[in-house]
Amino acid sequence: MTILVTGGAGYIGSHIVYELVDRGESVVVLDNLATGFRDAVAPAARLVVGDIGDMALVAKLLAEHQVQAIVHLAASSVVPESVANPLGYYSNNAAGSLALLKAAVQHGVKQFVFSSTAAVYGNPETALVKEDTVPRPMSPYGASKLMTEMMLKDAASASSLTYVVLRYFNVAGADPKLRTGQSTRAATHLIKAAVQAALGARDRLAIFGSDYPTPDGTCVRDYIHISDLVGAHVGALGYLRGGGANVLMNCGYGHGYSVREVVDAVKRVSGVDFAVEMQPRRAGDPAQIVADVQAIRRILSWTPAYDDLETIVRHALAWERKLVARKL
Repeated sequence: MTILVTGGAGYIGSHIVYELVDRGESVVVLDNLATGFRDAVAPAARLVVGDIGDMALVAKLLAEHQVQAIVHLAASSVVPESVANPLGYYSNNAAGSLALLKAAVQHGVKQFVFSSTAAVYGNPETALVKEDTVPRPMSPYGASKLMTEMMLKDAASASSLTYVVLRYFNVAGADPKLRTGQSTRAATHLIKAAVQAALGARDRLAIFGSDYPTPDGTCVRDYIHISDLVGAHVGALGYLRGGGANVLMNCGYGHGYSVREVVDAVKRVSGVDFAVEMQPRRAGDPAQIVADVQAIRRILSWTPAYDDLETIVRHALAWERKLVARKL
């Protein structure tokens, strides 16, 4: 049985592909390489360069490789960019996912794991966000992901497709074996940007907003190590293959760190006191969002192995050093 991984040349997707290949799975990657990298794809996987919105191409891949499961990660994912270019995000994320779902249903795909986001919740009123919290996305990015969740739910109710939706919180870190990591130079992820500042790839780190209603005035987020996120995907596939019912689950650790706390951790781990610049808030950023993770722990028996901020930072820093060495 072949698994199609959309966006499998990107940060999260490349880690998932390596794990699936390590487990002996047959994997085809579909990625347009807009933000992904050829060399990030595990050598044992087949990379097809193309777009999820190309129904003819997707149909060909599903039939040719007898795909029974799809892990769907392909998406544009920068919140401020989505505010500036909403129609582009709806086109790529929502319309592209619609085309993918059409092809999946038409070709009898059995299992579908969807990469969603905590951005669907917006700015929640409770400290821990449960899956039944009413979604109120603050950005077109979050709204486009919520649209895909709705389409997936309706498609499954009218077909034999079964699914797991994983609402990611803030993914960070890198493969402990350093086979892949976050390679986008201009990435907006806080830990990526901070380790770049520590290594001199940025002359300073920007903190956006210091007047949020949080303990130190900066945004609070639930950071999850990429390897634990990968484990959730593998668990989701196993759950569906075992006959599991359709389900939506948060994917985080259940506790958060402020931007200032993350910056301090990067300074400790790197030993570099890099410059930090305060800037105004960015559009679409909620003050605090932390996952209630009771569901994923119960349903998938998921137990994180890397729930430690400094470990996440160490792995991110090691990967960034590898990227720097490549350029020398």
